[in-house]
Amino acid sequence: MTQVLKLIKAFGRFWWDFLVGDTPELFVSTLVILAATALLSRGHHAGYAAEVILPLLVVLSLLWSVRKSWPKR
Repeated sequence: MTQVLKLIKAFGRFWWDFLVGDTPELFVSTLVILAATALLSRGHHAGYAAEVILPLLVVLSLLWSVRKSWPKR
């Protein structure tokens, strides 16, 4: 493998580890939240989406992530 390909591979691994890391569900939920906010902001309810729906989705995704990491009884 050439040096350039090794650098590209290392760069890709860095960004994967930086963005996804140990919790891929937070990465996916962030993409879903951004997409939902973008779709909702296209309509006439952009303020409502920014003030209510976005924080609600963020809190729900964080609770979902924390719930998955709780120890099983």
